[in-house]
Amino acid sequence: MITLFAYSRKGIETARRIGGALGGELRFYTAERLAGEGFQPIPKPSAPLYEQAFGTSEALVFVSSCGIAVRSVAPYVKSKTTDPAVIVSDETGRFVISLLSGHLGGANALAERIAAAIGAVPVITTATDSNGRFSVDSWAKTHGFAISDMGMAKEVSAAVLEGDVPIKSDFYVKGELPAGLRTGEGGTGICFTYRTDEPFERTLRLIPKCVTLGIGCRRGTPKEAIANAVGSALAENGIDPKAVKSAASIDLKKDEAGLKEYCRENGLPISFYTAEELDAVKGDFTPSEFVKSVTGVDNVCERAAMICADELIIRKTAANGVTVAAALEKTEVRFE
Repeated sequence: MITLFAYSRKGIETARRIGGALGGELRFYTAERLAGEGFQPIPKPSAPLYEQAFGTSEALVFVSSCGIAVRSVAPYVKSKTTDPAVIVSDETGRFVISLLSGHLGGANALAERIAAAIGAVPVITTATDSNGRFSVDSWAKTHGFAISDMGMAKEVSAAVLEGDVPIKSDFYVKGELPAGLRTGEGGTGICFTYRTDEPFERTLRLIPKCVTLGIGCRRGTPKEAIANAVGSALAENGIDPKAVKSAASIDLKKDEAGLKEYCRENGLPISFYTAEELDAVKGDFTPSEFVKSVTGVDNVCERAAMICADELIIRKTAANGVTVAAALEKTEVRFE
């Protein structure tokens, strides 16, 4: 959802052009005297509307002065990790300004997209972008990598402005390194990884969603037991929980409330497979005749983890009626 505000007839025309370029789910607001033809009135007092828009929109686009935009959103600004993108265009559509959440919120990219569509000049003021240097925040946002520590991200961004920062990667790096990055050693660096290891004195880890959990459990196992077993398995093997993208199990467990609740609370989609599907997975797995007698396949968790992945990185671990395995899917770090 993108919410657009305009305050004059010319501004409404520009807002329509912007909306036409954006597409998707849009909401348009304008002064009460100009409302109609797709534009809802801005009520009086207007603060509740701006608060709601700020809390529910992916981006806010103001066709106005920067002052109007700043005063409208200022009471609701909290953090660069949660605030939506805020864009400002002058009413004639000459300039499009990335005002707030340029990197993680996507305001820089959105401003450039709008400007290209309506023939405007994009105004980007974030330091790394202005200097043509690598931006940790925007790269991570674009490529779906989690940032291990926002404080370290700020420190690395400052270091990038001063010189080239070293990188290490657990994954194949595709393309030329952008300005601000280099291979090698150093005090402050970036590691592209699914692990918790920190190879530099000061390490920022960028973490892709690339790990699938395979989970088996006794009937009636509570979510807490599953959470403890998974947490212990990941910690013992040095795998960052942020790298986990999904879970998998046998279809006999599709009605297990504890398993489903654990996945729901952790935002993990879970897939269930038949014994025949799991048995067809190729690889070297830890067999159990007891498991086979109950489920029809000699191993649930390892096979479930590997069914859509490439490398088994946690073999079967068992704790309190829960078995856990994890597998890694092929991932690339792209600088194209």
